[in-house]
Amino acid sequence: MAEPEMRVVPANEATADQLDVIFGTRGEPARCRCQWFKSQQKEFRATPIEERTEAHYAQTECGNPEASSTSRLVAFLDDEPVGWCAVEPRTAYPRLLSSRSTIPWAGRNEDRADGDVWSVTCFVTRTGFRRRGVSRALARASVGFAQDRGARALEGYPMITTPDTKVTWGELFVGSRGIFADAGFTEVSRPTKRRVVMRIDF
Repeated sequence: MAEPEMRVVPANEATADQLDVIFGTRGEPARCRCQWFKSQQKEFRATPIEERTEAHYAQTECGNPEASSTSRLVAFLDDEPVGWCAVEPRTAYPRLLSSRSTIPWAGRNEDRADGDVWSVTCFVTRTGFRRRGVSRALARASVGFAQDRGARALEGYPMITTPDTKVTWGELFVGSRGIFADAGFTEVSRPTKRRVVMRIDF
């Protein structure tokens, strides 16, 4: 029997229903709808889940394959929607630009207004499809997606995992160091003991 085929497409080529299947109806993905980095904490907390969901649909242009732009990627295993990745210019993420944030600025002299640097901020793997390479496929696809749209560089901010450190799924929504390394990213800084900035320059 042939192995299922993994393919990754821009999110505007997926439907709203397919996004809903990936994000589910319970847990952090369903509550967040990939809006955590898109707003400051106070604004995020004040926004109802329904509004976050509508913003999610608008940002992706889901269901509109003719859209001129989109800001996310969706993974399919055969015809099943199984994963999600957020990737767009770093300047599109107010929480990353905050002076209070240690991601990605600690120990680096970076121009925060540089819109040519893009970021991968979030991964979601559908329940029942974890440990099947979904995040790795999305991380690899994010490289060509950003480069084709004019990015000069692409960054990720994963957690560092070790055999003796307990990591919850909620901490890994930013991805692990390994999936970025496999996609060609290299480490540029460690802003905290468990956080690493990975980057690829084009």
